[in-house]
Amino acid sequence: MKVLLLSAYDAASHKRWREALVAHLSDWEFTCLALPPRYFSWRVRGNSLSWAFGPERALLEQPWDLLLATSMVDLSGLRGLVPALARVPAAVYFHENQFAYPESGREYGSVEPKLLNIYNALAADLVLFNSRYNRDTLLHGAQALLGKLPDAVPPGLNETIAANSSILPVPLEDTHFERSVKAARGRMPEVVWNHRWEFDKGPDVLLEALRGCVARGTRFRLHLVGEQFRRQPQAFAEIEALLRVPGCPVVAGEWGFMPSREAYHALLDRCDAVLSTARHDFQGLALLEAAARGCLPLAPADLAYPEWFGKAYLADWGFVPTPGRKGVQEEGRALAGRLQQLVSRWHNDSLPEPPDVSDLSWQKLGHCYRQVLQSV
Repeated sequence: MKVLLLSAYDAASHKRWREALVAHLSDWEFTCLALPPRYFSWRVRGNSLSWAFGPERALLEQPWDLLLATSMVDLSGLRGLVPALARVPAAVYFHENQFAYPESGREYGSVEPKLLNIYNALAADLVLFNSRYNRDTLLHGAQALLGKLPDAVPPGLNETIAANSSILPVPLEDTHFERSVKAARGRMPEVVWNHRWEFDKGPDVLLEALRGCVARGTRFRLHLVGEQFRRQPQAFAEIEALLRVPGCPVVAGEWGFMPSREAYHALLDRCDAVLSTARHDFQGLALLEAAARGCLPLAPADLAYPEWFGKAYLADWGFVPTPGRKGVQEEGRALAGRLQQLVSRWHNDSLPEPPDVSDLSWQKLGHCYRQVLQSV
């Protein structure tokens, strides 16, 4: 199998997915083209120009058995600009969709990225999503957008996308399951928040929750780790200032980007629980990775989380993406109560066992990728 794999906005999770896919289907011949994850508006619309009229043109025109693209690739444009690619069976993988991303999270107000999601899904022979939540929010969002367009909108577009769609999660590397035994109870409980340091991961909710924990005297160690960027929400600075107050019951632990995968795994092995305050999460890899290492998830009962975790690990304090969702202060107060309950149950040795997420390992899902991509 000769595969051309395209990643137009090669963010960390996209890069890990494609590199692991190449490694686990090692008998296939992969050629990968990737563009750096910057200049979002230009990247998602201009990647077809960059590739079709750049030095990669001759490579694109080679014979391929399969074209596999991430959803940021301008697949419809690229297949039009390079006619040879229109004859190659194509699959598109959606790590995310632009319909469920919080509106204020982007610096543009254009509808273009959402339309690109629709074009890509229609231009592919197979559409893969990492969760039902991802698929369903794209279909609902696309239906709403198409219904607002003034005229000449063909019927049945959503039905076509749905008929060509399958759910295939991003697998967890097998090394995530090589966890060590948690330390004994002669210490304070440790909680990790392990997400990108951006607004859509809810740092303002975390700040409100920590203020509530401080007021209640809830004592635990908090680690804030994850990918950082030059511009960060003000909430992170306020969290750091809060935790630096002498006598703060919430003790600051690790802070920022972990220096290595080994150090990150060692941190997860120390922690008792992993926390999400996300406003959207299309699969929740950060929580799944931590759960694989033995951390108890503490997550909202919406987004993609109910697909992986039972009710014992979920709570009704999350940001449901509807006009009737709760406010930051109310969510923060509710989360503070959940954290207090978590700490109390930890001291009483009555926490549930972490969920079993081994079905999401490459060992279990690798053959699924082989079968699904061969079917194209």
